[in-house]
Amino acid sequence: MPEEKFDLQKVQSYFERCYVGNDDVLIDPYLEAFRELNKFLSVMGTVFGFICNEIKEKVRILESLRHDQSHGAHFESVRKMMDYETSNGLVHKKGYISGCRTMQRLHRGLNFIYEFLKQLSELETADAKTSGVCQAAYNDTLAEFHPWIIRKGAIMAMYSLPTRNELLEKMCDDANATLKLLPEMLHTGRAVYDRTHSLYTNYGLHGLP
Repeated sequence: MPEEKFDLQKVQSYFERCYVGNDDVLIDPYLEAFRELNKFLSVMGTVFGFICNEIKEKVRILESLRHDQSHGAHFESVRKMMDYETSNGLVHKKGYISGCRTMQRLHRGLNFIYEFLKQLSELETADAKTSGVCQAAYNDTLAEFHPWIIRKGAIMAMYSLPTRNELLEKMCDDANATLKLLPEMLHTGRAVYDRTHSLYTNYGLHGLP
């Protein structure tokens, strides 16, 4: 059975379902969006294999917290999760895997994916190389959180990335249709990112190790 390709429309739909209240984010559709986004990262091969694996693990952890019979309701949304973990001293508790810390890794990953797809959509020709925009997006987002050896390896691996349309055709069935959908998805994804970022700011959780 062939591997299911990345579906940008699904990401858009999941992100639209994330909104709750004036400033909160539902966790279930957020995780579904990341499952789909991970398909996009996986088509780049070993370039971001370590990020794909980290995303899978973080999604698994948050799903486990979300489906726990005793406290799963506290992980329905980002605000509820932060309220629960901060008020119960769980964020820094030894031996406890914090949902806030775990989600922060996905939050940072979303920033990179947004920047890369945004710059990818701005490439003017089908045969434009994607390595430069990927490196720029990485340096502006995830690089600061990775040790030097990881940064160097990632930057070097990005030189092997294909052209814009070659990459789009690998990750989806219709490159032109994907390019048309990208602006709307980027807008919605950025709104979800901004809501999440504001919550981390309000709860003083940006500095989690």
